[in-house]
Amino acid sequence: MEETLHNHNDHHHHHDHTISSLNRAFIAGIILNSLFVVIEFGVGLSFNSMGLLSDAGHNLSDVASLLLAMLAFRLAQVHSTSRYTYGYKKSTVLISLLNSAILLVAVGVIIFESLQRLFDPSPIEGGAVAWTAGVGVVINGITAWLFLKDKDRDLNVRGAFLHMAADALVSIGVLVSGLLITCTGRLWIDPVVGLLVALMIIASIWALLRDSLRLSLDGVPTQVHLDKISELMTSTPGVCGVHHLHVWAISTTENALTAHVVVEDILHSCGIKHELKKRLKASGVGHATLEFETIEEGSHCTDTGTVC
Repeated sequence: MEETLHNHNDHHHHHDHTISSLNRAFIAGIILNSLFVVIEFGVGLSFNSMGLLSDAGHNLSDVASLLLAMLAFRLAQVHSTSRYTYGYKKSTVLISLLNSAILLVAVGVIIFESLQRLFDPSPIEGGAVAWTAGVGVVINGITAWLFLKDKDRDLNVRGAFLHMAADALVSIGVLVSGLLITCTGRLWIDPVVGLLVALMIIASIWALLRDSLRLSLDGVPTQVHLDKISELMTSTPGVCGVHHLHVWAISTTENALTAHVVVEDILHSCGIKHELKKRLKASGVGHATLEFETIEEGSHCTDTGTVC
């Protein structure tokens, strides 16, 4: 009993430490990127650089994304109520979808402006562009590093990491374009880099958009495979079959499942339930609601599933 209590306290302490660490990461990332957006916009306007202005616009959308992700992160900690029995956990999915939409709008603006500059190039100070982009590499790299260790825990944290990592690569591209313009004087390099920025953003957010849309429609989370879940459940001793199997996301970090379980002996259902929940939790499903049936009851079911 004491060992169980000790393990529970260790888990609770680790959970609280993770929450505190992520909260600091979001705040630091928001402050760093807000300062850089101001600097980049100023330099981009002063030196008429589409590469810098497009990257600043993208970084501004990332600041908004970080703010929304932090909001989702905090809402996920709110306790359930009589009206919201899961609390506000689903807001994490909706905000992830909104962040993807914000980035798509930013991509559209970058492409439009870059195409205009490609056909109507303007003089650019390549050295200033390179120096500013160099600062961006450092800031975006530091921000991405803040989310590195927790990127697999949550879709919004993963989104923040991917955005910052992509931004670091984009800033490297802008830096290279600034150096090339300084050396060659070819102004078309700047809008071409703007278009490459747009392509890189699309590549970085495609999986995020797909997963967010899937979860918002209560689809099966990407990391959960329904066939394997069904096989895992039917291979549990005492289980004869499974049907009415549904899996969906409560939030970007928690999954739920409901199923009808056909058992050989209904008197052993309590022990079978504990074993099933233990196996499901190890497979990424923390909330499972199970209804047990006898073989005679299960044989009348017409829904998809496995029944002996």
